[in-house]
Amino acid sequence: MSSVPVFKRVLLFGGLLAAVIAIVGSVIGYFVAGGVGVISALIGTAIALVFLGVTSASIIVASRYDLTVFFGIVMGAWLLKFVVFLALLFLLRDQPWIHPQVLFFCLVAAVLGTLVVDVVVIARSRMPYVSDIVLPDAPKDEDQAP
Repeated sequence: MSSVPVFKRVLLFGGLLAAVIAIVGSVIGYFVAGGVGVISALIGTAIALVFLGVTSASIIVASRYDLTVFFGIVMGAWLLKFVVFLALLFLLRDQPWIHPQVLFFCLVAAVLGTLVVDVVVIARSRMPYVSDIVLPDAPKDEDQAP
């Protein structure tokens, strides 16, 4: 059984969650900081959505390869996300068109929300914990001692 449908559902529900957070965050951001708050909410949500997409896409792509390449692709994607996050953090930190609190809260809401989406989708996926397992044959009556 492949994990690709599970991660496609993660992408779908993560996208829906990001749309809701973008809308709610934009409304709150507008009341907090005007247009700057809307832009900050959209950027924070977009960052979280892109990172969710990179994680799911890396697992979908890596599932086509053997275990060593799988872990290399997934770890490479994680390191890429870490470097890009730090770069974005330093680039956006002092921009006048960013409201840091709105960006932060939308980013945190999106990250926590996507974690909940991951847990719910994977918990309901009915994926087996082990694959290709071969159980030993049950003992026969003549093999058992009286």
